Amino acid sequence: MEIKKVAIIGSGEMGHGIAEVFAINGYSVSLEDISKEMLEKALNEIRDSLDKLSKKGSIKESVDDVLSRIKTYTDLEPAVKDADLVIEAVPEIEDLKKKIFSDLERFTRSDTILTSNTSNIRITDIAKPLKNRERVAGLHFFNPPVLMKLVEVIKGEETSDEIINALYDLVKKIGKIPVKVMKDSPGFIVNRINAPDMLLFCLLIEHNVATPEEIDAFAKMQGMPMGPYELIDYVGIDVVYHSMEYYAKTLNPDYKKCKVYDDLYNKKYLGKKTGKGFYDWTAGRPHIDTKKATDKVSLMDIFAVEINEAVKLIEEGVATPEDIETGVKYGLNRAFGPISVAKSLTNAEVKAKLEELAKKFNCTVFEPAESIKNGKMREAIEGRLKKKEEKREEKKEEKASSSEQLNTVIVEKFPFRVARITLNRPKHNTINNELLEDLEKAIRMLWDDNEISVVVVTGQGTTFSAGADLSQYFASSFQFLEFARKGERIFRLLSEMPKLTIAVMKGYALGGGFELALACDLRVGTEDVQVGFPEVTIGLVPAWGGSQKLARVVGLGRAMELIMTGQRIQGKDAYSIGLINRLVKDPDNEAIEFAKKIAETSAPISMALAKRLLNKGVEVPMDVGLEMESFAAGVLFSTEDLKEGISSFLQKKKPEFKGR
Repeated sequence: MEIKKVAIIGSGEMGHGIAEVFAINGYSVSLEDISKEMLEKALNEIRDSLDKLSKKGSIKESVDDVLSRIKTYTDLEPAVKDADLVIEAVPEIEDLKKKIFSDLERFTRSDTILTSNTSNIRITDIAKPLKNRERVAGLHFFNPPVLMKLVEVIKGEETSDEIINALYDLVKKIGKIPVKVMKDSPGFIVNRINAPDMLLFCLLIEHNVATPEEIDAFAKMQGMPMGPYELIDYVGIDVVYHSMEYYAKTLNPDYKKCKVYDDLYNKKYLGKKTGKGFYDWTAGRPHIDTKKATDKVSLMDIFAVEINEAVKLIEEGVATPEDIETGVKYGLNRAFGPISVAKSLTNAEVKAKLEELAKKFNCTVFEPAESIKNGKMREAIEGRLKKKEEKREEKKEEKASSSEQLNTVIVEKFPFRVARITLNRPKHNTINNELLEDLEKAIRMLWDDNEISVVVVTGQGTTFSAGADLSQYFASSFQFLEFARKGERIFRLLSEMPKLTIAVMKGYALGGGFELALACDLRVGTEDVQVGFPEVTIGLVPAWGGSQKLARVVGLGRAMELIMTGQRIQGKDAYSIGLINRLVKDPDNEAIEFAKKIAETSAPISMALAKRLLNKGVEVPMDVGLEMESFAAGVLFSTEDLKEGISSFLQKKKPEFKGR
């Protein structure tokens, strides 16, 4: 269905702003409200806004041409009878919205899309009085609609996918950035993420942690244009008060635990709109003295509650991590959202902060989400949480509490900063195109995971890998060349990964399997593992880095002999020439124990930089290597882990490194 005519119900700040957006983009707009005076005021504000845009060169047409597309009405029926899309933008009163939607069903065509610009109220609840609820959705613009890019496209429980897709495309046509809210939830994405923030800021005052000015001064010192209380005043205490009431009814009764907003609301101190709220606005804007910035609040307090709420939204299926990140960035005008922040923190850090806040304020809203409780924050923010049905299946088959099954690779995470990548192509774990792609996914999955500092690479069963699967079809020599380049590039990722990598050499480590082991930083193996490069005996050469890497590990003479003859050597001989770092009897279990010991005793950033120095040092002149070394030492000097390491050494205790 093509949308040409749009009707906006309500001409307040949001209503007239939305009308302006559609008129600028060439749509015919009907703007309806209860009085001519309100509509007159709305048109004047639209004209003022268009004048400013025109002076900046932001609109191509004249102001009068844009305004000519907006018609005003004081009666609902004539305003909406020919509309293709209706957007309701009246005050956040659920009963009022329900009444309007009941009337809209009577006055509009059966194919007209009916939407609400509500910022909090569930679309499903608004649509309850209607018979045909498939055509009802949410279209939540942000204030001011002309400037703010984000629009939340909200699916009610009975909204059709066709309607959601049509609205999503429409939002892009009018130059906005859409995000999909695929499960109807109070506050949707942005306001839901912001809800625990509002509660936290209330409780900080009520518990006398700091004053509004002290906290706002702290926020400004962090580069924020407005502090939280200044922003609440700007938006309106009444808006926050009603939101907290709604969240208390629909999400968690603890949203009404704090009474600061109630007191201001009852005194009619609503912020900028009444001249007084947390601040006095009679002079135009409050003055906040940044010298008063408190040290009793940290950004981590805010980050933790936002990440927690984001994880809840992912668990509930409300939105994807990508849409949550986009929503918060563009809806709150930030450089980054909670998903980006979460990627730079560990599960343990976020969990500890949330438990601290929940206990301090006796507030269940701040308690860790289920995934954070179970150490699966990263799986959540990377969109890798399994559905309940999948979890039930997993319990029957898997013992690992945190694992990711790709088609040919298994990724497991252990609670001691160690992960394991297992090649899973029985019987000999030969490497084909699919396995290479899954291996790359696994490496990238763990690359920025701050909870992992050592990665073990092994093969399913008794074999590491017998090499490349040459039975797969290649249409041309160039296609085979590209297969070789792909393997080189992916194996190189292991060398560049900011984690220590350990290969488990068992059974066979031949050809491409041997090259995979060489791409790792350390190698453990059994005495009887068969190691070798058979390539020249079948008319090939090692093509995944073996011809370059082997000589650096065992010297040119040994490398020349192994590659030119294609001979196999056993693990004990590989150990004697330094190819294997340690011999083991129970390869997989002993490799994990080895990795655990390293992870517990070595600082993650130190390991990452030491690995880089060793790998890059052999590629550059000594002077360059020494310069790199001094830079690495300088970086490490400012880390928390160095302080922890020195402190633990002096106290003769085990260090607890955090990778910071």
